[in-house]
Amino acid sequence: MAETSNTPHVLKSQANWDALYFYQKSDVIYQLAFAFCDRFIHLYKDRTRDQVIQAARSCKQNIVEGLADGVASTEMQLKLLNVARASLKELREDFEDYIKSRHLQFFISGEPRYADMLNYCRYHNRLSDYEPFFAQWTDEQMCNYAITLYHFIDRMMMSFLKKLEQEFITEGGIKERMHRARTGYRHQQDERLKQLEAELPRLKQSLAEAQAEAAKWKVAFENLKQRALKMYYGKEEEIKRLKEQLGEEKL
Repeated sequence: MAETSNTPHVLKSQANWDALYFYQKSDVIYQLAFAFCDRFIHLYKDRTRDQVIQAARSCKQNIVEGLADGVASTEMQLKLLNVARASLKELREDFEDYIKSRHLQFFISGEPRYADMLNYCRYHNRLSDYEPFFAQWTDEQMCNYAITLYHFIDRMMMSFLKKLEQEFITEGGIKERMHRARTGYRHQQDERLKQLEAELPRLKQSLAEAQAEAAKWKVAFENLKQRALKMYYGKEEEIKRLKEQLGEEKL
């Protein structure tokens, strides 16, 4: 029996992570971190370089893996997205430590540069919006933009995680969906079986009536056939007799 649209599904729809703003911003912050390290952190003398790049990469990649795993497991999706948040928080700490250790300035509310940065990060999500500035910004600017992007990404991810949490509470995980799907399928089979069993006596009665009607038509056909044959042979015998009479008269 074909599966109907009412049958619960085990697998969820694949999320298009490239369309999610927090993923787009995580791609920006990864590329920003890479450019920042290339410009301001020594390739061999400072191990912070690898830590910054790996933390930024871990955030972006765990978002992708988490959303991909969400097709089957909401639980795994929640775990991996939280790993992404943890990596992002580590990255924020590295940028804040850089500012503090170099005696640079945090952009603070009330400053024109803070308002400009906040508005730009709020309304721009794609890498192409930021990449042209990577070679122009100072290390102070890059750190502040990275920290601001962190706050936006973290808030967006928390909102997304709360939505997933509610889905997990109401729908359950993969095991619950598998159970519901299997139970729903078996229920449909049981209902179909009951329907067929209820229809069977009526179909059997209809068949018996059709067979009885066919038997009546068969008897009628045989009677008609016998009358037609009797008429045919009678006419044939009459024709033969007339021909014989005509032949005797000619003699």
